Amino acid sequence: MQKAKSAGGLCESPSHTRKTAECGPGTLAQKGSEKDATPSNNLRLASSNANFTFSLYKQLASTKPSENVVFSPLSISTALVFLSLGARNTTLTEILQGLKFDLTETSEAEIHQGFQHLLHALSRPSEQLQLSTGNAMFIQDHMEVLTKFSEDTQRLYEAQALITNFQNPNAAEKSINDYVKKKTQGRIAELIRELSPQTMMVLVNYIFFKAKWMRPFDPRDTVEGEFYLSTGKPVKVPMMSAEDLTIPYFRDEEHSCTVVELKYEGNASALFILPDEGKMEKVEAVLLPETLKKWKDSLQMRWIDELHLPKFCISSDFSLESILPQLGIREVFSRLADLSGITGNKNLMVSQVVHKALLDVTEEGTEATASTGVKVTFLSAKLGPKTIVNFNRPFLMAIVHTDSNVNLFLSKVTNPKQN
Repeated sequence: MQKAKSAGGLCESPSHTRKTAECGPGTLAQKGSEKDATPSNNLRLASSNANFTFSLYKQLASTKPSENVVFSPLSISTALVFLSLGARNTTLTEILQGLKFDLTETSEAEIHQGFQHLLHALSRPSEQLQLSTGNAMFIQDHMEVLTKFSEDTQRLYEAQALITNFQNPNAAEKSINDYVKKKTQGRIAELIRELSPQTMMVLVNYIFFKAKWMRPFDPRDTVEGEFYLSTGKPVKVPMMSAEDLTIPYFRDEEHSCTVVELKYEGNASALFILPDEGKMEKVEAVLLPETLKKWKDSLQMRWIDELHLPKFCISSDFSLESILPQLGIREVFSRLADLSGITGNKNLMVSQVVHKALLDVTEEGTEATASTGVKVTFLSAKLGPKTIVNFNRPFLMAIVHTDSNVNLFLSKVTNPKQN
């Protein structure tokens, strides 16, 4: 099984190395306390998150059309908005607009407020589900970081500043990977590879999610079954089954898919979208925030005679520096980058954004981890008077934080045996 991975940004400087400043309370942060976040601000964050999620999904899926896709839009967007604290001018505008924020409606301070409030909400202790997220800066030990950048990142994102010697790339890689491995309970073991001595800073965001189904599957009902790949070829997979249950259900004839929701204990649920045979591309084409809202609003409690869902563990690994420019985030990866809010000079650019994620679905529940994330989907069939939902072909799955309506993970399962 491949390891899951996280989202990180690597900043490189062609020349300077400087001394590190201390972290303290911040000015932008003072405007962005959790209590200042408004319901409309939260709604705008959820809306932008949904826009970003589906825009990025379409780019990621197009690079590997026949492979599994799993990622955490929340993890990626948090890493980028965290980086934006140091961005200026066009570089800043591209990052925030690439995250699908309308800057005529939402100010930069309100964006950071919204993320701060959301991250606080996600970090509240819960007996029902394990959900943790965090941020860290690994800084070259001779680089001077502006006090304001340090203050804002610490206050807004509770980011740890960790001094690192990138002149020894192997030791720096080990330090970063050990940090992420520990924070994701060992599931993301190798986030960063092939650092160069020119690296000045690595920004890391991680997310770890583990939850139990409100109604677990009985392991005694899991049997070997056939899952049909997009080519029509069947593969043998362990298929979980449940009978005679009442769950939220919607049959979308217009978009040729079936949607069901399985709830976790705690503030999260999984939305499974099962395209009709051969209709995955049709469903992917209409993956928009308004479509997701329609599906959620149309769900009604329905008696399901049989539900079949593969037991699977999938992972993805993406280099986003080649993907994000498709969403308009270009300048930060070039010599035109203005990250002067970090050092006071235009001496940094982002060389790499890596995202690794893992999704593990079992009879008991789901485990997903990353500094980037995961999601999954369902399929259905109807026989006679019975309602049978059988995820025996490629499907989509979204894990949503119930209170904030933010997408934690999104995935496409094309082959449950491919990890």
